[in-house]
Amino acid sequence: MQDEFFQGRKVLITGHTGFKGAWLCHLLGQLGAHVLGYSLDPPSHPSLFGLSGLDADPPKTQANLHADVLDLPRLAKAVAEFSPEIVIHMAAQSLVRPSYADPAGTFAVNVQGTVNVLEACRLAPAPEGKNRAIVVVTSDKCYENREWVHGYRETDPMGGHDPYSASKGCAELASTAFARSFFPAQAHSAHRTALATARAGNVIGGGDFATDRLVPDMVRAFAKAEPVRIRRPEAVRPWQHVLEPLSGYLLLARRLIESGPAFAGGWNFGPSPDDIRSVGQVAERFARLWGDDARLDLDKGEHPHEAGLLVLDCAKARTLLGWQPRLGLDEALLWTCGWYHAWASGDHDLRELVRARVREFLAKPRGL
Repeated sequence: MQDEFFQGRKVLITGHTGFKGAWLCHLLGQLGAHVLGYSLDPPSHPSLFGLSGLDADPPKTQANLHADVLDLPRLAKAVAEFSPEIVIHMAAQSLVRPSYADPAGTFAVNVQGTVNVLEACRLAPAPEGKNRAIVVVTSDKCYENREWVHGYRETDPMGGHDPYSASKGCAELASTAFARSFFPAQAHSAHRTALATARAGNVIGGGDFATDRLVPDMVRAFAKAEPVRIRRPEAVRPWQHVLEPLSGYLLLARRLIESGPAFAGGWNFGPSPDDIRSVGQVAERFARLWGDDARLDLDKGEHPHEAGLLVLDCAKARTLLGWQPRLGLDEALLWTCGWYHAWASGDHDLRELVRARVREFLAKPRGL
């Protein structure tokens, strides 16, 4: 991915002001793409989007449009005018627990927002003489969770117990319907659009300030020398640095441009089996890296339903895309803790720190 494939290509990102979206902007900036970000204001304060300069001082190759994916006329106008070769849809309500407090809002943005992005692409033709790639980012929680010890494959059924998980399953179904109805493989030469969905595991990395998420909750408590309550420490998740799935999304987008519908459909992006760990194990490792002010309170009490065991089978991405993780969990935690230490100290250039991590990541070989 360090060649010139993305140099000068137009990429539309929805949800670019979020944690993953901001990292993706920096990654695409390093690769030389022209980015249009379409999103509401950052979902947290502080935010990586603001701290790394993407708001007040964006790169010359990036434009920011602060708007709602639920506003279809404005979204359709943006897609038509920008005419992107690549669309990466990440705008979402991205947390399980808040979905219990606002189920209607969660379904609205995660399902109707996805439909609006796909409809905007349906209404606007692909750039003249070029193929177009659409990558809809959903979640590993889109699967009907049966607490299996083996990983979920892309052919397993969609489902979801809580509103967040179910909304992501619905987004997958909507994407499949649009692909079959408006971007069918047999007519690719006419519409020149290939659509795929991407399902990633739990991501960590510097600049995440969301509530009810493991690392940000620990950082807020540790910075104040307070203990942090870790809910469901026995729950097992596939952990990875945020740049891992983002690099997968871009590799998938490239294959969709180059080979069209041969790479359409669903794709899992997750860590190696050694990095599938419990919440408690990850919390303890992060606390040791943080230092003496880190104290954990493992809470095994009753909480709203969340999956206890969630594992992804990523053989498809490894075999057909040639995608492999570059960082192990220990190095991902070290990078993450180092970023938050730099932020807490207040005397580091956080934008340059993010850019340096992107360069270091791209320089690493696959398959570590």
